[in-house]
Amino acid sequence: MRRRTPPPPSPLPQRDGIDPVRVRLPGEGDWATVREHLVERLGEARAPIVDGMLAAGLVVGADGTPVAPDAPYVPGMFVWFHRELPAETPVPFPLEIVYRDEHVVVVDKPHFLATTPRGSHVTETALARLRRELGLPALGAAHRLDRLTAGLVLFTVRPEERGAYQGLFRERRVRKVYEAVAPYDPALVLPRTVRSRIVKERGVLAAYEVAGEPNAVSRVELLEHSVARGLGRYRLLPATGQTHQLRVHLNSLGVPILGDPLYPEVAAPVPAGDFRRPLQLLARELEFTDPVTGTEHRLRSGRVLQAWASYDRWAAAAQPETAR
Repeated sequence: MRRRTPPPPSPLPQRDGIDPVRVRLPGEGDWATVREHLVERLGEARAPIVDGMLAAGLVVGADGTPVAPDAPYVPGMFVWFHRELPAETPVPFPLEIVYRDEHVVVVDKPHFLATTPRGSHVTETALARLRRELGLPALGAAHRLDRLTAGLVLFTVRPEERGAYQGLFRERRVRKVYEAVAPYDPALVLPRTVRSRIVKERGVLAAYEVAGEPNAVSRVELLEHSVARGLGRYRLLPATGQTHQLRVHLNSLGVPILGDPLYPEVAAPVPAGDFRRPLQLLARELEFTDPVTGTEHRLRSGRVLQAWASYDRWAAAAQPETAR
């Protein structure tokens, strides 16, 4: 089997913790210039932006030399440039470091902060923040946590070790424990293990369950409950990692997680900057054997789910401004 030659290192530094875009020109194509390919790749509507970047020398080759606006197309050539960064509303909550050594950084992520750049969330992500704050430009994520979910996330310091840590999650060698606050149903028999087949379609916000071989398994336990408030605090142990798995499974049991904008039904979009009602789901514990050092780790989030700690405050924050 022929080994693929790795791409050359980027001649451009990161910007705000974000890597530059790397484009490899295809081996086959009828583009006359680099510009023609970039315009087709990025979309005709971005032609003025491409022209502006080329004119300003912001698109460079492997040696850092700017690519001329009329540079001929060369199959296999690499070019780099920094993408436009969207305007983002700052997430006003800190990242808390739970554990750090020369191989990994484990943080306690707040609600509303994405793990890695995606879509409209780029610089306001845990990865970009940590790269900037810790001065670790090579930092990478070993796994992801939903933007709306708080709790523990593991990042790797050395790119050459990232695969080993990602393998822990891919091969289910990490014990993950979550907590959630949801309605209390005295008729719901717990603990129980929920098994179902979950489908998440691209472009569709909510995942859903279908008939078929289960691909999602979650153990659900009731830690405590309040009859007066009609709430329960649940301990969740996912054995698999389907998108929105815990949210879908609690919803299927008739106890959707408080603050969930998708389950049981998709709500109107929350305005940017409205941080009043976080999803009451927390990645509480990570337990694993370090694949590089052999160290046994059992790490725990120190966060408290607001709806359980102070339900009156939570309920008041959930009310529309006009109702206050």
